[in-house]
Amino acid sequence: MRIVGLTGGIGSGKSTVSNLFKAHGIPIVDADVVARNVLKKGTGGWKKVVAAFGDEILLPSGEVDRPKLGQIVFNDPDKRQLLNRLMGPYISSGIFREMFKLWLKGCKIIVLDVPLLFEAKMDKWTKPIIVVWVDPETQLQRLMSRDGTIAEEAKSRINAQMPLDLKREKADILIDNSGSLDDLNECFREVIVQVRKPLTWTEFGLSRDGAFVAFVSTFFGVIVCRRAAL
Repeated sequence: MRIVGLTGGIGSGKSTVSNLFKAHGIPIVDADVVARNVLKKGTGGWKKVVAAFGDEILLPSGEVDRPKLGQIVFNDPDKRQLLNRLMGPYISSGIFREMFKLWLKGCKIIVLDVPLLFEAKMDKWTKPIIVVWVDPETQLQRLMSRDGTIAEEAKSRINAQMPLDLKREKADILIDNSGSLDDLNECFREVIVQVRKPLTWTEFGLSRDGAFVAFVSTFFGVIVCRRAAL
């Protein structure tokens, strides 16, 4: 199974690229969706976060007020690190659980959509790594337009993440999303060809079909060896 890593920065257009993969029939494991699930009321993640940040981060329904929690951690590096430490194990487990479901379905290629791919050290499980990059000014303007925030607040949120230029250096495939949507679609057509190239033997061995072939080969190998020993 080929596990493709997809990452970027806030306002880079990573979600748009993720949707393009979905539109081309490539299954996605979305870390943001997993994070929302592990933070639902009553879950282990919810209990850890509420214990650390207090009831003031809760909505009247008891669910976590995610925008309020986001404001707290974006403006405080120590609290941001604390939240990542608390949520990291739950998110990682959730991601691998979703990956296993896709493996059982026989998927040959999956995309891990993980904003903190490098920070969470999950890049070592993925190949190739796709980074959606955008120039700083475009990133700032898009974020301000999307969230309706002022420049200072938008810059604070951007600076809270690993710099896109650093992620760019770690990419196997770079998508420059500084242009128009048509430019992105044209670039993506080249990317999808690379992602869909035939699996290597190692990747095939990690797939469900590869595991089945290995099991059958081992099973018959043992039978042959036993008969030869008689």
